[in-house]
Amino acid sequence: MLDQDPALPTALVDFPPHPEAPQGPRQRWRFDRPSRWLVAHDPSQVAGLLDAAHALSQAGQWCVGWVAYEAAPGLNPHLPVKALPPGQPYAVWAVFDQAQAWDGQPVTDPASPNPSWQAGPWQADLDQSAIEQKVEQIRSLIQAGEVYQVNLTGQLHSPFDGEPAALWPWFMALRRSQPQGYALMLDARAACRVPGAVLSVSPELFFDWDGQHITTRPMKGTAPRGPDAVADAAAAEHLRSSAKERAENLMIVDLLRNDLSRVAEVGSVRVPDLFELHALPTVWQMTSTITARSRSDLRLSELFAALFPCGSVTGAPKRQAMHHIARLERSPRGVYCGAVGLMAPGGRVTFNVPIRTVTVDTLPPPAPWRAHCGIGSGITLDSTGPGEAQEWRAKQAFLHRADAPFQLLESLRMENGQVARVPAHLARIQQAALAFYFADASQLTALVEALTARLQALSQAHPVGLFKVRLLVDDRLHITAEAAPLGGSPQPVRVALATQPMPPADAFIRHKTTRRTAYAAFPAPAGCFDTLLYNAAGELTEFTIGNVAVQLNGRWLTPPLSAGLLPGVMRQSLLDAGQLQEAHIQLDDLPHATGLALLNSVRGWMPVELVQR
Repeated sequence: MLDQDPALPTALVDFPPHPEAPQGPRQRWRFDRPSRWLVAHDPSQVAGLLDAAHALSQAGQWCVGWVAYEAAPGLNPHLPVKALPPGQPYAVWAVFDQAQAWDGQPVTDPASPNPSWQAGPWQADLDQSAIEQKVEQIRSLIQAGEVYQVNLTGQLHSPFDGEPAALWPWFMALRRSQPQGYALMLDARAACRVPGAVLSVSPELFFDWDGQHITTRPMKGTAPRGPDAVADAAAAEHLRSSAKERAENLMIVDLLRNDLSRVAEVGSVRVPDLFELHALPTVWQMTSTITARSRSDLRLSELFAALFPCGSVTGAPKRQAMHHIARLERSPRGVYCGAVGLMAPGGRVTFNVPIRTVTVDTLPPPAPWRAHCGIGSGITLDSTGPGEAQEWRAKQAFLHRADAPFQLLESLRMENGQVARVPAHLARIQQAALAFYFADASQLTALVEALTARLQALSQAHPVGLFKVRLLVDDRLHITAEAAPLGGSPQPVRVALATQPMPPADAFIRHKTTRRTAYAAFPAPAGCFDTLLYNAAGELTEFTIGNVAVQLNGRWLTPPLSAGLLPGVMRQSLLDAGQLQEAHIQLDDLPHATGLALLNSVRGWMPVELVQR
């Protein structure tokens, strides 16, 4: 058995309020050192394990754990799945005598308070060509009347580079990238090494059952978030009105109504909410809610047998969809698409559908630790291969926001003790703090006061001279403020055009942070100060260290944010003053430009000369 670090918990749970009291507090608990582990090594053991764990919770204990997707035949022998690899459990539950209230703040090991970690690059077992091929196979099955919908998934794999204590801050980063859902982390290295840890931040409720009332909330229908408020509202409206997405959602609602009717009192199944939209950081999701009153003699294993796996991750009809899933997918799903949850004293149970969930294989050295994450979507007759591949990419975004630690960053100009454009910089760092869930609205005033005090201290310490100020804020709202002398630069400076498009704008392009992966791919060539970037549509976007202004037909223009760029403070100042106008600028416009400038808040307006590579 593994000797767990006593400074770190075995499990953390951060679930939304119970369905009957949606305005109540979140369920946040910390669990240390379980009294026992319950492990199912074969599907046939899963039903008994669930009932045993539930009996312990009814007797006053807490249980935290998971059930693998491949446990389904142990609950219903008619459901086909792939087998898990030898030695990998089908269910794992930790039993605790007590729970501690948790305030939701980061959990760290005092011996290693700032462990580093790195996940990625994530490698997919299905590339776009394979996704498109399998989508067409499923569409053919639908046309032949075999199924109505099949949920197709693939696996992403990545090395995990970090000490064991880094699992907890990584979970916190994942939780920030997918907030307000059913977050649960279980360090199960004492029970199994594959997977040794489960980090679930799923937004989808599988079911909540208090012994009388059952609530399930399937999630079907997805749209990427827009880059600005107008585009984002349009994306939400498209999802809301999409006949395809609504039909996909309704099929699963009907499936779950049927599943619930097997264990519910006659006539008690209801659908109080249909086609609700939820804004997540990277996608819009559509959900519906189904409720029922359970039979008085119902066992947890019987409820699982009726509902598991959730119809939102199988398709319809469930048995036939699962048959094709087992045939089409390349590997078992494991915890992904199974169930992850909490059994509380008194017997109330709450499970998520682990669709935004990372598992980590924690084999002992010299074997490297490996992380895995499933991604998928529901395929209907109206699906297209490129459209589903795009949806998969949108769903992966939560991983990339949490691949490694980073800090929020602002760079400011300080001359003779005076810091330029402070309100705009503070507004931008507040926006980033909210976007990355480093802070909520109630914390912003204190953050601004602390940042202002640090700037005032730097001003007093450097009353003479020209400096570049860097403000850094980490995920615990710790602030670093530093000033360095700012040297001059020749004008005009020489710049070169990038040789390939920059990646589509994500949160790390729209907000300024220390993670500059998107820009690191465009180093300035020898003799040049910077690189001028453009997007896949051939539109100019920005430089790697500032925005761009182009003079065309006597007007100074700068690309709009929709082109994919950082909203610079200096850029906005010049727009507000009427010295710049927004316009889409094509690469073909460059030969006609009569002026070109790089602008940022530290160096101001810098005329540039575009040189040929």
